Amino acid sequence: MISMQKEAGKMKIGVLSIQGGVVEHIHHIEALGHEAVKVNNGQHIDGVHGLILPGGESTAISKILKDTGLLSLITDRIKGGMPVWGTCAGMILLAREIENEANTHFAVMDIKVRRNAYGSQVDSFSSDEVIEEISDKPIPLVFIRAPYITGTGKDVRVIHKVGGNIVAAIQENMLATSFHPELTENLEFHRYFVNMCGSVSE
Repeated sequence: MISMQKEAGKMKIGVLSIQGGVVEHIHHIEALGHEAVKVNNGQHIDGVHGLILPGGESTAISKILKDTGLLSLITDRIKGGMPVWGTCAGMILLAREIENEANTHFAVMDIKVRRNAYGSQVDSFSSDEVIEEISDKPIPLVFIRAPYITGTGKDVRVIHKVGGNIVAAIQENMLATSFHPELTENLEFHRYFVNMCGSVSE
C-alpha cells in the first residue's frame, strides 16, 4: 500500500489528451500542487513521472494511439515501470483480455474486462464507498457506461468491489478504475496516484 502519510514532491503527471475528462484530471492534479501535461504526441511523454488514461471510447482512442505512434511508446514506458492509471476506457486500454473481443490495446495489465458492463448511458450511477487503500472516508464513485474486471492474474491486487464486481485494482505500477474520480471534487484517488509516481521516482 502506498503511504498516504508521505506526500510526493512536485510531480509532472501526463494526461492522455484524446478523449474523456482531460481537463478534469488536469484540474485535480494541479489542485494537488503538481504539474499536469497534456499528452498527444511522443514528445509529451518524455519526462512525465506518470500517465493518466481518461475515459472515452477505447477503440477510437487506440486507433489514434496507433496512428501517432503513441501506442508503442506508452507501452514501452509502462513496461519500463512508468506508473499509469486507467479510468473507465483507460482500464480497457490496459487490459490483457477484453471479453468477446479479439483485439487488445496496451495489453499490459493482467486483467480481463467486460466493456459497458453496467449498460448504456442511462444506466450510469454514483455511489459513496470507503476504499481502505485510498482513504478511510467515503469517496464518491461515478460510473458512466463503465466496464468492470471479470478476471485477474496472480499479481493483480483487487482494491474495491461494488455489488461483487471488481471496479478497482492494482498491479505493480498500474492502477485501473471502472469509475471517474475526476468527475467528483474528491482528490484522494489523484493524491494516491501522485504518491505512486513519487515512490517510483525516488
